[in-house]
Amino acid sequence: MDEELRRGLKQLLAYEGDDVEDIFCLSFELNWMELGEEQKLELIPDGANIAVTNDNREEYVLRYVRWILVDSVQAQWNAFQDGVMKVVEDSSLDLFLPEELELLVVGTPYLDFEALKANCKYEGYEEDAPVVKNFWKFVIEASTESQVKLLKFVCASTKAPIGGLGKMDFVIQRSANSDQLPTSHTCFNTLLLPDYGDDKDKLTKLLGCAILGTYQRKESAQFSLHSLTKQPPSHFNLITN
Repeated sequence: MDEELRRGLKQLLAYEGDDVEDIFCLSFELNWMELGEEQKLELIPDGANIAVTNDNREEYVLRYVRWILVDSVQAQWNAFQDGVMKVVEDSSLDLFLPEELELLVVGTPYLDFEALKANCKYEGYEEDAPVVKNFWKFVIEASTESQVKLLKFVCASTKAPIGGLGKMDFVIQRSANSDQLPTSHTCFNTLLLPDYGDDKDKLTKLLGCAILGTYQRKESAQFSLHSLTKQPPSHFNLITN
């Protein structure tokens, strides 16, 4: 849920005055723009003519949240559910416990980077190359958040496969230009690591910039593209001054 919307709904519920109707000026009707056209939706019958008051604001929030999280995506959910059921019906998946099925689908949440290091393969480097040693020192000492972002940067995933990171193919390949940031081939779990020699500070700076800065830019780009598609309204101004 959009952060501004969440904050506005919390303000509506937390407001201590007895003049919600006058301060928030809301009704049980939602309005938003979609592809240049105004869209309207009544949360209850004749909602456009029913004001949100101190007495019914909880109902308003519940119906609003349900519409955002359930009703607005019901068609997409039904299509997804139909597709999943066509795959799993009459299959052996009912033999799995829910925890086992989750492990099969999303992998294990525990990330053992020592196991990943032991299973790593090298192209253009020897295992004892200074830049390789500094890379693994950086990874092992990094925060969990940075480790997860590194994994996503190289493998496009934040989870380990069944059996842990020791079962994952992971390649460190030498890149020629030592002044560039590290890059990756996520389809092949390959990190293209320039040879920074034994300059650990340079590796730390450029690798950190790659996995943190590039990660954020990718997320931003994905959001921008995503926002061009048909979406339910992301937020509404709940307080008018």
